[in-house]
Amino acid sequence: MANPKIAIIVSSTRPTRFADIPTQWIKAQAEARGDLDVEVVDLRDFPMPFFAEVASNAWVPSQDPAAVAWQKKIGEFDGYIFVVAEYNRSITGVLKNALDQAYVEWARKPFGAIAYGSMGGANALGHLQNIGVELQMVPTRANARIGGGDFFKVHPGFGGTGNLADIEGSIGPSTKAMLDDLVWWAKATKAARG
Repeated sequence: MANPKIAIIVSSTRPTRFADIPTQWIKAQAEARGDLDVEVVDLRDFPMPFFAEVASNAWVPSQDPAAVAWQKKIGEFDGYIFVVAEYNRSITGVLKNALDQAYVEWARKPFGAIAYGSMGGANALGHLQNIGVELQMVPTRANARIGGGDFFKVHPGFGGTGNLADIEGSIGPSTKAMLDDLVWWAKATKAARG
């Protein structure tokens, strides 16, 4: 069986976002394994209006060309890694909108995450997992979380190094566990989908 194809979805679109640093780090971790193929999918490249369809595309085909293009793109993948910024104890608005713009394409596929924020993105990650379950996705139990002193140590906006290698001892084991789970579930769900 071919390697599962995994999208690394960048969920923050702010000009000053931290997301690029964990995105590049998780991409390097995934590529070093050799058992999955990854592609970065940046929400900056998929601007969409707020969800305004008659219903989810589980029930009615979407009409907005931007939504259809998004659905086509994410439908290419066997699973997902979300780079999760926590804004006010939840996921970004742009990520919630992107999740809402599809259903069929997410269903019966796994996802993991690398989350960050002062509390390690814990609230945002919990919300994402609940949303994923509603979309019939399979959330991995393990995820990478950058929080507390580690977050400030590596965030350049707070005088940090910008180098996640400096905290690899903290986030490396959970990242490996997440990627192990993601590969297992991606292979299992791909086989089951036929």
